[in-house]
Amino acid sequence: MDGMIEARRLHILRAVADHRTVTAAAAALYLTPSAVSQQLTALEQETGHRLVERGAKGVRLTPAGEILLSHTNAVLAQLERAEAELAAYGSGEAGTVTVAAFATGIAQVVAPAVARLAHFAPGIRIRVQDAEGDASLPMVLDRQVDVAVAVEYRGAPPADDPRLAHLPLYAEPFDAVVPLGHRLADAAEIPLAELAKDAWIGPYPGNPCHDVVVLACEHAGFQPRLEHSSDDFRAVVALASADVGVALVPRSALNGMDLTGVVVRPVDGVAPTRRVFAAVRRGAEEHPLIRPVLEALGRAAQDA
Repeated sequence: MDGMIEARRLHILRAVADHRTVTAAAAALYLTPSAVSQQLTALEQETGHRLVERGAKGVRLTPAGEILLSHTNAVLAQLERAEAELAAYGSGEAGTVTVAAFATGIAQVVAPAVARLAHFAPGIRIRVQDAEGDASLPMVLDRQVDVAVAVEYRGAPPADDPRLAHLPLYAEPFDAVVPLGHRLADAAEIPLAELAKDAWIGPYPGNPCHDVVVLACEHAGFQPRLEHSSDDFRAVVALASADVGVALVPRSALNGMDLTGVVVRPVDGVAPTRRVFAAVRRGAEEHPLIRPVLEALGRAAQDA
């Protein structure tokens, strides 16, 4: 090892590992690809090891790079804790926290949390960004936002991910939404298997709710024929009311919606569920600005 490792370069190494290409990592970090490459080269000089290999499908870490990445997660979490303690020492009662959340998560817990903080922690200013449930976690890891309100999905970082600290918020069922004249409109509950031959309306692949819908249908023994796609549940319900298909919609997304052309029924049996959690960079959960935000989100989830 030729010198001391710079933490800034460890951020870059983790971003490259997360995004798999120099270009994508550079975009996430607001750097140029050449700057990222230069920092990786400098990190390799500091460690005396080749850390990345470039191939046709992007960049992958060498065994030495994987070793350094495992320590990187611990080092960056410890730096977050150091920042939290220093902020606490300086009383850190005033400042801005950025929260990324999906639309119904904003309505369900973020907006009530912001209102609560305005009363109990007026020095904390919250900036909210609308981001789908799978987009907000990379934003936290790339330091674009401080807190993510996200949804569990296939491929999501697990609760014990060394890069993130998780706070479960709430779980909600999906209800079946069918047109008013549908053959099952009079049923008290709708068995998903009975919708196997219907056309479906649902979110795009990549949206965590798409995974919930597809997995629920697979468990019922069929692949849904998704003929219409929208990430906006108002559009999904409007299409169902136009009698072009059926859908599964999270219960909170139906609040305040025009449901005159559809029938909403619980799913027979085990209802598909989306599980919502807050996440911050590991070590940041005790930051004096972030801790009250997490507490307010938890309280809002309890009250919802």
